[in-house]
Amino acid sequence: MRSYIIYLMDELGFDKEAQESLLADFDKIEANEEAKKEFYDCIASYEADINVNYGTLLTNAEKAGEKAGVHKYSAGLLVFMCMSKHLKACYEKENIDLQIWHDSMLDLKWKLWECKAVKGIWGSFVAWWFPGFFNMTRFALGRLQFDFARYGNTYKDEEFDLKPDDMIIGVHIPRTMTPFDKASRDDAYAKAREFFAPRLNGAPMIFTCYSWLLYPAYRDIIPEKSNTRSFMDDFKIIGQYDDKEGEYNDAWRLFDMDQPKDLNDYPENTSLRRAIKKYLLDGGRTGEGLGIFKMEY
Repeated sequence: MRSYIIYLMDELGFDKEAQESLLADFDKIEANEEAKKEFYDCIASYEADINVNYGTLLTNAEKAGEKAGVHKYSAGLLVFMCMSKHLKACYEKENIDLQIWHDSMLDLKWKLWECKAVKGIWGSFVAWWFPGFFNMTRFALGRLQFDFARYGNTYKDEEFDLKPDDMIIGVHIPRTMTPFDKASRDDAYAKAREFFAPRLNGAPMIFTCYSWLLYPAYRDIIPEKSNTRSFMDDFKIIGQYDDKEGEYNDAWRLFDMDQPKDLNDYPENTSLRRAIKKYLLDGGRTGEGLGIFKMEY
């Protein structure tokens, strides 16, 4: 498995420092027989059923790391890295383009970067996010990521009539440090249309997104010509969640900072950071928005 981890990190372009750190952590797990067994049992449970209980799997992987003196964020990332080998075989079995596997596994790197920036650790503090990729309900297609799931709710207006069992395509925006322009988004939507059309069996192709990027209150403070503002225009906003007073759950997403932090310490090195920071200092509330749009086949 060690050689596969080296291959994967090279394939995905992990930073040299991250590679050295994660390999050292993996070697610690390998050197502790009890931790090694528990760690490999996690991988085996996934190989037996890709719909394994991921909560239990991740907890057990973190316990294995603890026994070996490895931080839970690193152990959690490592187990998914190892599991990606079987996932690749699943893609091959289903005749899914391996470029999609590669692009989907890049999320391991995106979350690795975030963990280092926010927590100072090479690992992932949001490993609970990975299962969608590993049970093959979430795929990276171009610049965006897409879930294929039941809507689970109801919504009706002059354009839409959604019921709980209707299948929808959830849109996610990975933090790739690459442009998020309209051309790249349109390319991703087109790739998603091609990929998911056979799965919809003629049902309407409905895209939804629930994100802080769609929070209606941000619309007037985000620069009009920015890619973020353009992304908001992709969707019809049909709902929102307002954070409780004093709460800012998405601070880490934009500012690489945990709560609680003094707002004055938030960085201002991008136009979006400057806009949101000023909004917060002026007493603005935060939240998330739910957007929707329909695409023709």
